[in-house]
Amino acid sequence: MGWFHQVKNPKLKNAKKVLSNTPVGLWKKCNQCHEILQADKLEENLSVCPLCHYHYRISAYERIAVMTDENSFEEISPDLISNDPLQFKDKITYIQRLQTAVKGTGLKDSTVCGTALIEGKPVALAVMDFRFMGGSMGVVTGEKIALAMDIGYEKRIPVIVVSCSGGARMQEGILSLMQMAKTSASRSRLKSVGVPYISLLTDPTTGGCAASFAMLGDLNISEPKALIGFAGPRVIEQSIRQTLPEGFQRSEFLKEHGFIDRIIHRKDLKKELSFFIKMFGP
Repeated sequence: MGWFHQVKNPKLKNAKKVLSNTPVGLWKKCNQCHEILQADKLEENLSVCPLCHYHYRISAYERIAVMTDENSFEEISPDLISNDPLQFKDKITYIQRLQTAVKGTGLKDSTVCGTALIEGKPVALAVMDFRFMGGSMGVVTGEKIALAMDIGYEKRIPVIVVSCSGGARMQEGILSLMQMAKTSASRSRLKSVGVPYISLLTDPTTGGCAASFAMLGDLNISEPKALIGFAGPRVIEQSIRQTLPEGFQRSEFLKEHGFIDRIIHRKDLKKELSFFIKMFGP
């Protein structure tokens, strides 16, 4: 057994570490075409691969900068944070997970909301950030999305919600699922007075978000190749015991089958949003 253990874990006495003088973070490998890209050039290109147009996930504030007029965004309720209503604990407590997410992202929760201008036109915004616990929807996220819609209702200005989420937050149990009804009710109020609601679906938009406010827009638009659906493709294949079509649940497949209205490249997003806002009128 001792000999076998040595075979499984050989000691390479002559192995040498190869040191690299390349600064960390200078290059990035594209997740789709696998080309090596300069990180600064990628950032200049709005975090979109210049070769295959793969859209990297970006933070909420980066997305707001892409979508809106410079320095026009005014954040509302930035300090809302969950108070752990269920006192949830798995390997660690929910409070510890929240603290880790806050420290790692600088956000208090997975959604940022406020008002801004898009080519001079006022809008209410709610933007999700996947870095914060996978963009999961809890009580605070539901409150902020409903708040953006309520601002749109009160001021009669268009509402834009950017979804980027793995679904409802399990640590808040049924309270997180109740946000589906809450946000849908706020969206219904918008519809009753004819205030336009534009839903932007990014990679990924899944779970309770896809099953509620994300798919209720007057316009449902998406970035290229975004994963959109309630359950993931692997879960569906295991459930129905069938192989899914190629590209299933990607934005191109959904547009072809009428689930979304338009696919927009990130560099064109502001221009397209401005067009839609003017199309809906005052």
